[in-house]
Amino acid sequence: MPADQHAPHERHPHVAELYPSDRPMRLASGQQIGPVHVAYEVYGELNEARDNAVFVCHALTGDSHVTRHHADDTPGWWEHMVGPGRPVDTDHHLVICANVLGGCAGSEGPRSAGPDGRPYGPDFPRIAVADMVSAHRALLARLGVDRLRAVVGGSLGGMQALEWLLRHPRDADGFLIVAATSRQSADNLAWNAIARFAIRNDAEFRDGGYDPGDGPGAGLGTARMVAHLTYLSERSLERKFGRQPRREGTRLHPSPLVQGDFSVESYLEHQAEKFLRRFDAHSYLRLIDAMDRFDAFAVADRLALAEPPPEVLLHSFEHDRLFGPAHSDRIQAELAVRGLAARHEVDHSCDVGHDAFLLDVPPFLDTARDFLDRLGDTGRRADAGALLSR
Repeated sequence: MPADQHAPHERHPHVAELYPSDRPMRLASGQQIGPVHVAYEVYGELNEARDNAVFVCHALTGDSHVTRHHADDTPGWWEHMVGPGRPVDTDHHLVICANVLGGCAGSEGPRSAGPDGRPYGPDFPRIAVADMVSAHRALLARLGVDRLRAVVGGSLGGMQALEWLLRHPRDADGFLIVAATSRQSADNLAWNAIARFAIRNDAEFRDGGYDPGDGPGAGLGTARMVAHLTYLSERSLERKFGRQPRREGTRLHPSPLVQGDFSVESYLEHQAEKFLRRFDAHSYLRLIDAMDRFDAFAVADRLALAEPPPEVLLHSFEHDRLFGPAHSDRIQAELAVRGLAARHEVDHSCDVGHDAFLLDVPPFLDTARDFLDRLGDTGRRADAGALLSR
């Protein structure tokens, strides 16, 4: 790895500057942006054969800190999947995770300085899942990683992995797509419509012109609470909260959020308050817009270019009411039409819901481990050339 890679004991991500202003990034919308900064973290080392790199794509509100770098580090968002001895084993893999384009955790997004030196805010261009993948691939080229053992991602991260598979199938030996979709259902679109309405109709949104650090707290908090409900199953909410009353001393002061009398309300309010401390409303709007417009199989793919074809594992959860097994069934069927056989595993052991992919679910983690180990054992390398040139 080059000298500017993320140091193994740093908590803060390294930031790569890509697409200089004289060679800007052309987005799927036709707009251009440059320079583009991408925040990333690196774990483990590239082996002598240079064939053990794994790229992890994060979900909607994630960041580059997928796991901790050392015992005293802050836990990452996917500790059960990534780390020493975990399915994505950092003792045996070089693992790279980057904050998505449009995010607010170090990569180019609405909070970043625009051409006039002020934050883009509402003027940040519209982005697509394809643009996120393009930025990831440009980062890998900068880091000198010319081949991946696997691309791994859940939820929006799984959508990125699917986009990567369809458009750049020769980049990796395998793709692990977890709790994801090839396109939003009407139900998914409806939840995001409520989120947009809540944010844009908050008086503090100011038609998108709110100052950095301010903004539509009540609207963004409400959007987070709505989304959080889709991440959990009805069964898990009933088991954890039922109709229990709020505990004494849990009311937040001051708070822009309505505070109810039930324990489940207290939980949602707490999740919203945490979210407001780390996320930007414009980023949220840009990212859910990218998810809503994603339609993976409506665009020509390049699967026929991959020889041998990559291995694909789809994993879903029975009680996921956001992207349940039917979404992965559709991906599997569409891939089959295009001549690519994908394996689809459905987990029946965990009733938590969509967030199960982030939790300690042994059958799921064991399946992921076996998939990645098999990729390493077979030593598959397509005649793919380098990421740098494709």
